[in-house]
Amino acid sequence: MKKRDSLFYHISIFVIAQLAWMGLLGLWIYFYVTNYIIFEKVGDQLAPQIKIDNPNVVVFVGGIVLIVAVAVGMSFLFRGLNVQFKLANLYDNFIGNITHELKSPLASIQLYLQTLRTRNVPPKKQKEFLDLMIQDADRLKNLINSILEISMLEQKKVAHDFKIFNAEKIIKKLLSESAEQFKLTEDMLKIEGSADCDCVIDEKAIKMVFDNLIDNAKKYSTGKAKINVKLKDQFRKIIITFSDNGIGIQQSQLKYVFNKFYRIYNSKIPNVKGTGLGLYWVREILRVHGGKISVASEGENNGTTFRIELPVYYSTEGGITTRLLKRTEKRRAKNAEINSE
Repeated sequence: MKKRDSLFYHISIFVIAQLAWMGLLGLWIYFYVTNYIIFEKVGDQLAPQIKIDNPNVVVFVGGIVLIVAVAVGMSFLFRGLNVQFKLANLYDNFIGNITHELKSPLASIQLYLQTLRTRNVPPKKQKEFLDLMIQDADRLKNLINSILEISMLEQKKVAHDFKIFNAEKIIKKLLSESAEQFKLTEDMLKIEGSADCDCVIDEKAIKMVFDNLIDNAKKYSTGKAKINVKLKDQFRKIIITFSDNGIGIQQSQLKYVFNKFYRIYNSKIPNVKGTGLGLYWVREILRVHGGKISVASEGENNGTTFRIELPVYYSTEGGITTRLLKRTEKRRAKNAEINSE
């Protein structure tokens, strides 16, 4: 309620300010025209020194332009204010989501520890509890690390380790590791196509991209998730498409899915966990690699397709891939110099 009242207050101030400027503009025009008409009527009867033969149109037009410029400026300020309100709302949602994501594993760990302390738990059950606590601890660690890495990525402080790989081999390797991590069976992940070319990537970072896309496909599927990955190289680009059979995305939401803190709500799966940072992180990682990602969906219940583009590496050419390699070499040389001191 407070946010709505605050928004209403700012909108009211904006409307009143605009009306005030419009009123001022009207008074300015009325004053100028009225005085001009008066001088036209009685000008011949007045002394020559106060007669206005050539009205100062420049001042008149300049005043109007100034007022209009201020009004336009206020419009831009209002748009900026509206954007800030939306960001604040998304940030509040993020805080709520991240709090829940942090509390859940902590509560689980606490429950297991209390059970072990107060009850005589059989050794087999103790091992089961310990394994579950380790999983929850890993979940907490990954969540905290992801938030820290996004912050470092935005500040360009992430030390990416760029290397040259055969595109097809490394992509299929990383996909296999993600499939194993998320316990995907052979019928849940299908990989098609080929890309017999080289690429320059940070292996760990691209693995995070695949992890996020596969995780989303699983979370936003009402039944058994099926992911179809197609791989090809064309026009000096490596193209990877992820298609799933999930709930899909409404057309009106597609342009927001990569925004920071943005989460898609669907009544069919209202309890999906997340922070709204995954796809934003994916986009930023690919941007650092000189690539990009886009999304398409035919709407609800028609699945979603993500399209990734990465540049092909050519040893005889410059470009983004060469700069990435030089950046890594420079960082390694600097680290070696520091270690030798």
